[in-house]
Amino acid sequence: MNTLKIVIYGCKGRMGQALISSVKENLALELVGTIDAGESLDPIALCDAVIDFTHADATLPVLKKCLELGKIIVIGTTGHSNDVRQAINEASTKIPVIFSPNYSIGVNTLFWLTKKAAEILGPEYDAEVIEVHHRLKKDAPSGTARRLVEVLDAVYHLDYEKDTRHGRVGMTGERTRSEIGVHAVRGGDVVGDHTVMLAAPGDRLELIHRASSRETFARGALRAALWARDIKQNQPGLYDMQDVLGLS
Repeated sequence: MNTLKIVIYGCKGRMGQALISSVKENLALELVGTIDAGESLDPIALCDAVIDFTHADATLPVLKKCLELGKIIVIGTTGHSNDVRQAINEASTKIPVIFSPNYSIGVNTLFWLTKKAAEILGPEYDAEVIEVHHRLKKDAPSGTARRLVEVLDAVYHLDYEKDTRHGRVGMTGERTRSEIGVHAVRGGDVVGDHTVMLAAPGDRLELIHRASSRETFARGALRAALWARDIKQNQPGLYDMQDVLGLS
């Protein structure tokens, strides 16, 4: 099969640089263009798939360009508004969209383990999510932390907007059964740590993933693009890494 032609969107960032290195190391891929936010999107005409690791406000223009040209798009950017998330959903009816808060295989295993643990332990265990990232990260909580809370919400029949507690301060009263706390910590150059804590009187279970390199995210995003072409054969749809890894 021919090489998959890739354009990296967000090429000047740390994830962009990791993606460029990973593409060059993979014989199944060919780098045909690099774009940073605000630059011309013309190179997209040359590619099969675009990998977006920019920032929340930059996703919509490249999404529209991929929709216009019928290209695969892999979105690793997080922190989108509800309007942009809706645009992503609508685009996926016409082109393949892989939209995941985290492309690490380890983190996606954490999503799966979190669901299974919550199902086994039940709602009598209080669920909290703690995430740690480098001081330059702009959005909070991280997209991965949000997804972990959403996984727990689905098991416990809760609503993210109504039942999430973003940190706690002041006289909050006792913790209720119908809430999940999510806590964002920022400092240094931490690539990304995520902890799911399930606690009940007498014991506590913690599921932890720590990323030590951005290469894990880059390899996963590129694997997703190949999956969209080779397995789904460019079939339109909204997919994530759970689909790519067969964990759905």
